[in-house]
Amino acid sequence: MSYQVLARKWRPKTFAELVGQEHVVRALSNAIDQNRLHHAYLLTGTRGVGKTTIGRIIAKCLNCETGLTSQPCGVCAACTEIDRGRFVDMIELDAASNTGIDNMREVLDNAQYAPTSGRFKVYLIDEVHMLSKAAFNSMLKTLEEPPPHVKFILATTDPQKIPVTVLSRCLQFNLKQMSQASIVGHLERVLKEEGVSFDTAGLRLLARAAQGSMRDALSLTDQAIAHGAGQIQESEVRAMLGAVDQGYLFELLDALSRQEGANILAIADRMAERSLSFDAALQDLGVLLHQIALAQTVPEALSDDVPEKARIEALAKALGLDEVQLYYQIALHGRKDLYLAPDEYAGFSMTLLRMLSFRPEAQALAGVAPMASAQKKTNIEAAAPRAVAPGIGPAAPETRPVASENRSAAPAPSGEFSGDWVNLVNQLKLGGMAKMLAQHCELAKQEGDLLALTLPPEHKHLAEKSYQDKLKSSLSEYFGKPMRVTIELGATTGPTPVQVQQSEKAAQEKRAIESIEQDPFVRDLVEQFDAKVIESTIKPLQT
Repeated sequence: MSYQVLARKWRPKTFAELVGQEHVVRALSNAIDQNRLHHAYLLTGTRGVGKTTIGRIIAKCLNCETGLTSQPCGVCAACTEIDRGRFVDMIELDAASNTGIDNMREVLDNAQYAPTSGRFKVYLIDEVHMLSKAAFNSMLKTLEEPPPHVKFILATTDPQKIPVTVLSRCLQFNLKQMSQASIVGHLERVLKEEGVSFDTAGLRLLARAAQGSMRDALSLTDQAIAHGAGQIQESEVRAMLGAVDQGYLFELLDALSRQEGANILAIADRMAERSLSFDAALQDLGVLLHQIALAQTVPEALSDDVPEKARIEALAKALGLDEVQLYYQIALHGRKDLYLAPDEYAGFSMTLLRMLSFRPEAQALAGVAPMASAQKKTNIEAAAPRAVAPGIGPAAPETRPVASENRSAAPAPSGEFSGDWVNLVNQLKLGGMAKMLAQHCELAKQEGDLLALTLPPEHKHLAEKSYQDKLKSSLSEYFGKPMRVTIELGATTGPTPVQVQQSEKAAQEKRAIESIEQDPFVRDLVEQFDAKVIESTIKPLQT
């Protein structure tokens, strides 16, 4: 006997076997059991969610030899013939191939005759939106005054293309896309029955690739079994789908949190060498950022069985709330614009550079709600006394902490200003692009209520009026009087606040690396086992 693909072998034959469409099953079961039958049903939904399957089950419910029931026996002649597609009183029509009025007239002419062996004559018309306007018009009369022995079941993926005159004569049911959890659960049951070994991580990849379609999920499972020589493993499924190794995405976000542009591009190059799909990479990056946002704002919503949960929670602490939201939006727009790029690599790397360039400075400790602005930490302090290098041993010994500057946010007396623009910017109540504007500026002159600023030409996009107005308002609030602000494009002569911050951060990282390399335990590993310290994995702890 020839092999039968899983999508056909495991097609539901009763309402009880259907997965993920409980709202439709409940309504149809109650209507059939109460003999409240409509003459035309319209089933809408994306591919592979069960439209045709439900149509066939309805046909069995109406024609089962045990009587009108929502639980057909499945063994009588009517039920078995419907399952095999041989029931003479069930006519399946593919509207995509039979669009003309002649095809519809032939169907409707036969509708007036009584069923041959069943209780009802059932017409199942798939992709009904493909019918021509004339064909729809010829159907209207029958839908308006149908013979009592005729039932129409119309299925479509695009109900908006169906004339409203037809829609108004049908009882419509909208089928949902399958959730990933329901797909994984169904695949687990199927594979256990089939005797195929699997790991759940591989099934999650298949469920995500199916995009809500159970039929696609089963077809991909067939392919995965063949690819994995009779079993399903995450690594094999990932290779089959061309899916992106999550490790790359974690490395990218780690590098973004440290503003390591060269490392970010190096990771993108490695992904290109493996011919990974950058469209899939941006999609998966959006999923990962969503999980990080959950860990930051609603930690209990992050399920315990989420892969790499510990790394997600670590990134939730390393990245600011604003950063995660911004990166998510940039990833979405980057994926949407990917086809416009010169090539996928250019589009992907430009998306990453956009994240790097527009990174908002963290205004709060990771996990602090935005409303607690009065308690936010608005300056980046000196290096923490310890640094951790993942995977090579315990934390390095403590080193002498570097004293941070006393940058209190208390307003200065009106008119008093020392000229320290870097210190002043760290005290202003600014966020987002307005803060980036202040951080990239240099104070050129200060006279009374006038502050003249210089902005490097490469950051001229920050000089929008709305950002300048926010900066002016914040300065006025700080000094306790109206302030005037002018911004001119030009070369800066000294370090801007952002350059000072980057310099401090580089010094912190250097001290962190030195503390790791000087640790006796690490030195023993290097000398005795030829171990290597991966500097990109070392990050100073914030105090």
